[in-house]
Order: sequence, then C-alpha cells, then structure tokens
Amino acid sequence: MATKPALHAGQKAMCSRCNAKLFESKVNSIDRTLAISLAGLLFLIPAMTMPLMGMGLVGLFNQASMVDCIAILIQNDFYIIGLCLFLFTIAIPIVRLVTAFYIAYCIKRGRVKPQLLQFFRSYHTLDHWVMLHVFLLGIIVSMYKLLSMADLTVGLGFSAFVLLLLCSTLVSVTLDQHTMWETLEDACEHSNS
Repeated sequence: MATKPALHAGQKAMCSRCNAKLFESKVNSIDRTLAISLAGLLFLIPAMTMPLMGMGLVGLFNQASMVDCIAILIQNDFYIIGLCLFLFTIAIPIVRLVTAFYIAYCIKRGRVKPQLLQFFRSYHTLDHWVMLHVFLLGIIVSMYKLLSMADLTVGLGFSAFVLLLLCSTLVSVTLDQHTMWETLEDACEHSNS
C-alpha cells in the first residue's frame, strides 16, 4: 500500500495511471475558512429577518422575510413544510457555519482536542443537508411567475441571503478536509498515548 505524499500548500496529488486529482493541499485553508464562516454567520441574521422581496398589487404592498415565510406556513397548517424550511435553510446552515468556524478557530489557536473530531464528522453529515440553493431557486422561480401579475421589489434580505449562500459554498471550497482530518486524528492519537 502506498503512503500518502507530504504536500506543500497549493500542491496536488495526481493518480499516475489516470491523471485524476486524488487530493490537494489548499493555500491558507484555516484562515480562509475562519474568515468566510464568520462572514456567513454575520450575513445570517439579515438574511433571515430582513425582507426577501416585496409585492405590490392593486394598491396593496406586502413584503416577507424568511422567518415570516415560516410563520405563514405554520399559521396555514403546513407544519411539515415549515419545519423543513426552518431546518434546511436556517438551523442546519447555522450549525454548519458555527462548526466550521469553531474547528478552524481551534486549529488556528492550537487548541486541538479529540472532541473536535466529532464536530468535524457532524460538519460532513450536515454538508449534504444545507438547502440554501434550493430555496434561492424557489425565490427566483416565484419572482419570475409573479412578475407579470404584480410589482416586485427585491429586499435587502435577498442580497444578504445570496451572500450567505456564497459564504456557505465558499466554506466547502476553502476547507482543506485532508489537513483537518490529519490534524484532528493526530490530536486523538496524542491524547490516547
């Protein structure tokens, strides 16, 4: 069995047979993950509480935030849809960004503990359940459908939501999973010995 080569920042390990990328060592991964996850957490509050879009029809104007959308679904007895919207667009993205921030912070400060390994496993589990992009697609389709019937305005919450989605995606891109796994597994081995 071949051993994993030591890579410097920015280098990639390629398969000698098919030339596929096996893994890479990302440049400044911890600092980037720390900064982007913090930015995502800062965009989270305005994205959830500020109006996403407003609609004017027959002299009436109404606008709603994501929290308002969840409240309206629950008031109209769509409990499961409201719960799913809350979980996949608010709760899981918050936990995922907090987890990425906390792990990057602990590694940056040299406070690596074996318990962080469980945090990182939860990050990987939650990574598949973030549905911000699906909600954004729903907003865009709704805007397209309603554009011919009413006057639509885009709220600041929509801009914050797009930036939150961008931060959530960039955290996945900047996070160097191989380096984090190795750092956390080394911490577990040192604590057990």
